[in-house]
Order: sequence, then structure tokens, then C-alpha cells
Amino acid sequence: MAYAITQTCCTDASCVSVCPVNCIHPTPDEPDFGRTDMLYVDPQACIDCGACADACPVDAIFPVDRLRGADTEYARMNREYYETADVSNEWTAPTFPRSLPEYPGTLRVAIVGTGPAACYTAQALLRDTGAEITMLDRLPLPGGLLRSGVAPDHQSTKKIADGFSWLYQHPRLRMHMNVEVGRDVAHEDLAAHHHAVIYAVGAATDRELGVDGEDLPGSVSATSFVSWYNAHPDFADLDVDLSAERAVVVGNGNVALDVARILLSDPEELAGTDIADHALERLRGSRVREVVLLARRGPEHAAFTAPEFHAMRHLPGVRAVVEDGPEVRKAFAEPEPGGKAQLLAELPVEDVDLAEAPADGKRLVFRFGAAPAEVRGTDRVRAVRVRDGGEIATGLLVRAIGYRATPIAGLPFDEVTATVPNRGGRVLDAAGNPLPGTYVVGWAKRGPSGGIGTNRGCARDTVGSLLDDAAAGHLREPARTGFDRLVRACAPRSIGRRGMLNIDRAERERGERTGRPRVKFATVPELLGAARRFGR
Repeated sequence: MAYAITQTCCTDASCVSVCPVNCIHPTPDEPDFGRTDMLYVDPQACIDCGACADACPVDAIFPVDRLRGADTEYARMNREYYETADVSNEWTAPTFPRSLPEYPGTLRVAIVGTGPAACYTAQALLRDTGAEITMLDRLPLPGGLLRSGVAPDHQSTKKIADGFSWLYQHPRLRMHMNVEVGRDVAHEDLAAHHHAVIYAVGAATDRELGVDGEDLPGSVSATSFVSWYNAHPDFADLDVDLSAERAVVVGNGNVALDVARILLSDPEELAGTDIADHALERLRGSRVREVVLLARRGPEHAAFTAPEFHAMRHLPGVRAVVEDGPEVRKAFAEPEPGGKAQLLAELPVEDVDLAEAPADGKRLVFRFGAAPAEVRGTDRVRAVRVRDGGEIATGLLVRAIGYRATPIAGLPFDEVTATVPNRGGRVLDAAGNPLPGTYVVGWAKRGPSGGIGTNRGCARDTVGSLLDDAAAGHLREPARTGFDRLVRACAPRSIGRRGMLNIDRAERERGERTGRPRVKFATVPELLGAARRFGR
């Protein structure tokens, strides 16, 4: 019986590299890699060895005969991919990791950030070179979006962090947490103590709607809302008012579906996850029973992935419907096979009166061709006017139209693309010339696109550029050592590996007492208090 890849696929291609018959596609060297929602097992070629399931970092691969309930759809999805995909199970030429065996002395590299892009970068350097790595993060605990961006009901996805845990114990890795580059230490300090500096800082803010009223109380960005329910210290005090019966989410990507799912889920189901305690308490008192997803374009242009749609569609106790309209009927008349309109066409199409109170029960409404024109209210959000002239009564507006990177102190920044100008990860100055020893990886490099696993190939690309530069003698020799002393002097509240690991241990122990994966500390003082039980 063949295996099938399911919802939590992270697309980092760990499964591809261990498959003895090359039956998992698209592979990293195929054009569709990074464009499909997930990877797929060819059921005709699979020999049922299970190597892919063992290698998968997020437990997304199962024998087809073990799939149950909504997961049975993934057997069909894996099979149907190969009915149209132009792929071959023939082996291509092997590729081997880069190495730097003859570099004089020890290569010292600083990585700013501890999210997936940073960890894949450190992983490649530690495995393929003898480099010494310094990782820095402005928060006391690592993880980036793995900790503060992945929805709490997606615990399997968060398991990819376990694959990075060996990094933190590696003898050639130093950790400096609760240290902000640009405030506590400058780029020049990093460059003076390391041959190379790699920025993996992600995209920390959201795009704005650009309409009147979007700054009213009751209007929040998806970035802040997601961080709030994931216990990010910057958002522990976010005012999230769930007293209205209807919420409006602008956007229809995976983040928008995450927000809708959390708002409509049974809080007691979330109680077994690592959701922030303050968010769980607020959700238990929530009156929200309808969420409207506003999309500017038609169903065929929906931005969510098929796995996230299936997770939302099968949410217990929630009806998902599409609001009727000319664009909807046109898209559903002849949907593209395998496209988003075909997925959405499986839902009921209904006339929905969004100016009145929601109907009984819990409901998710997809509304297409309805960009917001104005957020109305005096003291807080009361309604959203859309450009077709309609109005939606609501007390909560969540803006989920995309992440946006912010400028990095000491580096050039492209305001149009919201990325650090780069070529192959090499940071470029205003004249288009590489800045010696300065690199970027992840969303700050390519923009906020791609899933967690996309960062693996992105990191490999940047590391390859760094090693090429090292081999060519383009890296400057650091002028000084003693970076640890500098950090202690400039950031006395910083913590190192032992303190960081103690926070992790304390959160897990709190979780064990209540049957949860962990109970997170939600503020920096709480995190630092747990860290210092065992010192730096």
C-alpha cells in the first residue's frame, strides 16, 4: 500500500532525499518546487518502504490505508497530482553539499534571527564546514514564526523545531538571546568580530489597507493577532475585543484561514495546545460565531493552499459557505481542474445578509470581489463598507493581506519590494555592488512567500554564496575577538544557551502538568525569570 503526504507537509524535501525510488515530487530541482501547495507521493511507483515517513520532520506522511476521516482526501490528492504533472522518477545527476576544506583559520559567522531560515542556515554551515556560529535574537527564546506564527492547532507543523534542537547543543554554536541588533549591538560590531554576517530577520509587520478608519480600536493586523494568541511578548497586552458576533478578516490566504479557524474553534479543543493562556481565556468568553473572509478578486484567485482549505472546511460545528454573486457563478461554471475555484465550488453558495446579525450557529463566509473601502465607527469598529456599496456589520476587523519586512539598521532596504537588495543572498549597496561579508536569507531576502520548508533551499543558496566568497578571498578578516564580552557589556540582560534551554524546559514542564505540549511564558520578565534559574 502506497504512502500519501497530508496537510502538514512543510515542503522542505527531507522526504525526497531518502526515497529510494525517487517517487516524491516536485523535487527541489524541478520547476514546480515551491509553487505547489505540498509535495506528493506517486502511488504507482511507491514501494511502501516508509523511509519518507521516518524522515518527515512534521509527521505528514502515512500509509494510505491508515488515513481516516477528512485525511482520506489526501490519497486522492496525491494520486491526482500525477495524472497531470510532467515528472519523471528517473534519477538526475547527484548534488553534494558545499564545503570549505582549505579555508585558513576558522570561519566565524554571525546569524541574526533564530527562525526556520536562520536554523536551516546554521544547519548547513555546521554540517558542511568547520565554521563557528553565533546566533542572536532580540527575544529570549528562539523559533521565529515557528513559535509565534504557526497556529496552535497545528502542533505537527511545530515539530519541525525538534529537528533544529541539536543545533542549540552544538559545540561550535554560541547563542545570544534577548539581544537586539541595531539597539544593543550594531552591524559594525558583528562585522568586526565575524567574517560574515547573515540576516534572517523575517517580515515583522503587515501591509496596510490604505482606507479610512483602519486604525480604529477593533481593527488589528493579522501579524499582531496571530502573535497575540501565540504568546509573543510584544503582543501580550493587545486589546482583542471578541464581544461582537461577527468578525471580518480581509484576505484569503493561509493566515486569514488560521485567524478564522481560531476564532470559530471550540476553545476546549484549543485548550490542549500551546495557545497563550490570555488568548484562551478571551476565546472562552468570545461571542464571535461568524467570520467573513473578504477577497478583492474572484474564487479562482484565492490565495490559501488546498491543505489549509480542507482543515477549515472540516472544522467541527462550523458551516463554510460562499456568498452568491456574478463573479462566483462565473468562476464556478467552468472551474479549472485542481484550481481554487473547483475547491470552493464544493461549498454551498448562498445569499447572505451581512448587514444584519449572523444566523444561528457558527459560520464561515467567503465573500469574493469585495475589497474594503472604509472602516466605519466613531469610538471603535462598527462596520466595514465594501467597494460594491454593501456594508458589513462587525466589531472586529483583522487585516490579513500579507506580511512586510522592515528596514534593518545599517543595511540598504528596498521600500517597493520590502526586501534587502541582494543577489544570491549577497547584500548589495546602492550601486549594486556586494557589501563584503554581509548576507540575507528568508523573507527579508525574497519577500514573504513560501512555507517553512522553502527556507531550506533559500539557506542553501545564501550559504553557497558565502562559501564562494570565502574561497575567493572576498571576506574580510575580523579585527577583533571577544564578542561574548562585548555582548555582556552592551546587553547585560542577555541570556545564552543554558538560560534559553531552561526556558524551554520550564514551559514543557508547565505543559506536562496540564496535558499540553507546553505552557508559554508571555512576557519578557517571565521568560528571563525562567532563564536565570540556571544562569546564563
